[in-house]
Amino acid sequence: MTDSHDPSQHPAIEDVADRIVASYLADERTHHIDAGPLPSRYAAISLLEKLRDLFFPGYFTTRRLTRENIHDHVIALVAEIRETLETQIDQALCYGANLGRPNRGDCNGNEATLEKARRVTDEFLSRIPAMRAMIALDVQAAHDGDPAAVNTDETIFCYPGIDAVFTYRIAHALYELGVPLLPRILSEYVHNETGVDIHPGAQIGESFFIDHATGVVIGETTIIGNRVKIYQGVTLGALSFARDEAGQLIRGTKRHPTIEDDVIIYANATVLGGKTVVGHGSVVGGSVFLTKSVPPNHYVTLKGLELKFRAAEVHHRMESQQQQQQQ
Repeated sequence: MTDSHDPSQHPAIEDVADRIVASYLADERTHHIDAGPLPSRYAAISLLEKLRDLFFPGYFTTRRLTRENIHDHVIALVAEIRETLETQIDQALCYGANLGRPNRGDCNGNEATLEKARRVTDEFLSRIPAMRAMIALDVQAAHDGDPAAVNTDETIFCYPGIDAVFTYRIAHALYELGVPLLPRILSEYVHNETGVDIHPGAQIGESFFIDHATGVVIGETTIIGNRVKIYQGVTLGALSFARDEAGQLIRGTKRHPTIEDDVIIYANATVLGGKTVVGHGSVVGGSVFLTKSVPPNHYVTLKGLELKFRAAEVHHRMESQQQQQQQ
């Protein structure tokens, strides 16, 4: 019997390690060696869960909250969030400051970066009451927009659309405050969890609801007004990508559509282009592919294939006749 632990039966570990390390050094696109620390994905996800507890008190904690203990609970929670957020923002700012430099060294401990991280953290924390007010409107929109929702507790606990929009509101605030990378870590985490891909740079107004949230894509330069409702499978995307003389993508341009107030977009519709505007009060029907603007208070539906119904025996007889003709 061959001894599976016999070193002579396997390549030397040192040789394998040498070849792996050589593959690292041969391609700088896939390693972060000799560089400052990145934001921690684990810490970012943990932070998101603490923020969920802070935004929805009493829902996502094992401790029963009362009017007597809520203040102490919030103080302790904010202290934890502040410490984690400040560290992650510091690392994200360090990462952003070193982008494009040949020596992406460790800038942790840099007083200027730390001070900016503290200011950004304090500004983010100061925005939480206003952000909670926005999210409360999203929760109410989910309840009002879905007759299957018994109450807002159910939408908070059970609706992936609320998870996606809540995380977007957090990521968007950090994006607005100029924090690199961390907003994308949060948005891509919830994308993986819910199937909803909202870029943190998108601008989304009040009372936003994604029904049956999955397979939804909302691009970076999308602008969405108030009281908009979209269904599963909707894409708000780019029609094309402009390139410069060197063939590189031109970034930072308006590539995604504008959706005005009180619009409904039904399942699997695709709306593309930075100049495309869906006017207020309009409805885009299911499976519509739209690349031009829609005036206010209009319906856009497909005029396409006709549905036909026939009994099973008739269907089988017609199939049999077709097969005989082909022979």
